[in-house]
Amino acid sequence: MQLSNTPAKVSDLKGYSRARIAITTAFIINGSIAGTFYSRIADIKEEFGISNSALGFALLVVSIGVLVGLGFSGKQSAKRGSAPVTFYATYALGASLLLVGAANNYITLCLTFLVLGACLATQDVAMNSHAIVLEHEADKRYMSTFHAMFSLGALGGGVVGGWFSQNNISLMEHVAFVAMLVFLANFSVRNMFLPATLDQHPLEGKKKIKKPKLFLIVGLLGLCAAVGEGSAGDWGAILARDTFDASPFVSTLPYICFSAAMVIGRLFGDRAASKYGPMNLIVGGGLIAGVGLASGLLIGGIGGVIFGWLSAGIGLSIVIPMLFSQAGEIAKTRFEGQFAPSEGVAMVSGIAYFGFLVGPPTLGFLADAIGLRWAMLVPAILALIMAFGSRPILSNR
Repeated sequence: MQLSNTPAKVSDLKGYSRARIAITTAFIINGSIAGTFYSRIADIKEEFGISNSALGFALLVVSIGVLVGLGFSGKQSAKRGSAPVTFYATYALGASLLLVGAANNYITLCLTFLVLGACLATQDVAMNSHAIVLEHEADKRYMSTFHAMFSLGALGGGVVGGWFSQNNISLMEHVAFVAMLVFLANFSVRNMFLPATLDQHPLEGKKKIKKPKLFLIVGLLGLCAAVGEGSAGDWGAILARDTFDASPFVSTLPYICFSAAMVIGRLFGDRAASKYGPMNLIVGGGLIAGVGLASGLLIGGIGGVIFGWLSAGIGLSIVIPMLFSQAGEIAKTRFEGQFAPSEGVAMVSGIAYFGFLVGPPTLGFLADAIGLRWAMLVPAILALIMAFGSRPILSNR
């Protein structure tokens, strides 16, 4: 399955540049849809009249869809190549956002959340796998910059979503506008991906081996970061609006600041990793995120929330992209012929994204018991665990 008769040529530097544009577009789209979704969660909660626990369950359904999409995308990317899976999953992602806008009761809302989660994860694994192909072929680090583009898309989606919410524009009108842009942008890069044959790894009939311990380790570190990332998006606006009486637009500022910090951190991530080493960045990032988020929650008020979310964004920005890049490299160099890079990414993603699965709904249930402000200390504690635990764990791998 090919996207066009003229895919980007690997032997040509121009081909690498075209592929970077295509991958960048995919990351921006994924982030913008996530930002759109997060920016309207408070409106969805209000429109459907549901409790924090009910919202937590709906977010759990999103995460279940994510887990389904992770496994599907890893296998399909290995079989067909990450380029076509990225391309077609992007169209499906735009369509799934339209379904969310069309939901008219709590049951259909949960069903559309399931589809959205599956499409997000399918595109996520495929585009990360294609980014790894480009890194390998060009022999250059790109992953952190690509993830900066995700955060930039999330920032843009959050800002636009906050404006739409403040001006009482319906969710359906909002998602229709975003979906139209997604379809147009994806169509414009259809000829820019690297050839699918570069990472087609049909593994049928090959001897299966026990899952390498290293994949589990990097996945667990990613899980600690994923809880913080997911919670920042899912609960930031709710905390600002329900606990500190922020307006609809002001309630989106914590997530906007979080996304801005993620963009800045990831733009400099590749250079910082080369200079200071991945381990030091993970330890330092965990400390910044954990201490900063906890301090912001203790300070309280909208200013404290913004400070906490900003700190979390800076600290967590580099973790996930570096772990994904490492997973692909491990699969290519240490388990060639046994694990495709896309399956390595999917394995690490599956463990890391378990944080997205258990984090938001757990915080929802905990919030009903002790209050959302104090429930949000959980991501701060996990960030500190990641900081103090990563060095001894990875140094003994």
